[in-house]
Amino acid sequence: MVRIGFDVGGTNIKAGILDDSMNIVAKRMTAFPKESGYRKVVRKMHETARELLLECHLNEGDVKSLGIAVAGAVDVANGVSIKACNLGFYNAPLSEEMKQHFPSIPIHVINDAYAATLAEFKKGALKGCSNAILLTIGTGIGGGVVLDGKLFYGGMKHGIEPGHATLALDGPLCTCGNRGCVETLCSATWIAEKGKANAKAVIDRAKEGDPACLEVFNEYIENLSSALASLTVLFDPEIIALGGGVSLAGRFLFEPLGEKVKQKSFFKYPYKIVPAELGNDAGMIGAALAE
Repeated sequence: MVRIGFDVGGTNIKAGILDDSMNIVAKRMTAFPKESGYRKVVRKMHETARELLLECHLNEGDVKSLGIAVAGAVDVANGVSIKACNLGFYNAPLSEEMKQHFPSIPIHVINDAYAATLAEFKKGALKGCSNAILLTIGTGIGGGVVLDGKLFYGGMKHGIEPGHATLALDGPLCTCGNRGCVETLCSATWIAEKGKANAKAVIDRAKEGDPACLEVFNEYIENLSSALASLTVLFDPEIIALGGGVSLAGRFLFEPLGEKVKQKSFFKYPYKIVPAELGNDAGMIGAALAE
């Protein structure tokens, strides 16, 4: 039996088939059909799934489940994308719609950051941990938490949004309408705006010793370490994994960040802070593994 996973982004839709060992046996990326509504998006996913099954010489009866990862708020129990602004999904019944195409396959819908967390927990940087955190750092910040060996969906099942915890009361205005969210001070967007170049360029120049870029990077470490220290107080995790382009900075990021988090945390413990392992496939893998 195999599983099918979709990671639906505002630019592209990633699709893949996983075998029983959680290995990707086929994958494909297609353009997101903009301004077309969720029904057309689901039809596009259905076509892609059919093509992948044909490529692997499989049929619907060989599929154990199909998962869809989307940004924003998700009603996991009913398979509804409640609000995904960048996709144009508002109370979109994705599970019900996909059932029209695959009536015999269980369909699951999951937040994309949760999907990435699930993937890292099952076969990546968080594997073998009972309590762990993943933060995905990109244009914004998402994340997920594993508690007692299970993905934590929040006390009321609304999910958690670490990117929208308040870090500075008088901080920058966030897209959510509040000020000083973690996302406004710890994302790649913040680095780019402060450094007046894309985040990778700023970090590369900081590595080379550029004074202005080093100043930006050191301020970024202060911001991110404060956010992570706050998470350690709440969850006391075994490990924190960071995904997204910023994590590719390697030791230049992780060594000073780890020291700062240890200094700032209530529990003076050297929390293990590591890069995520599954890269751009994480959301797709996690969607396929959703139950």
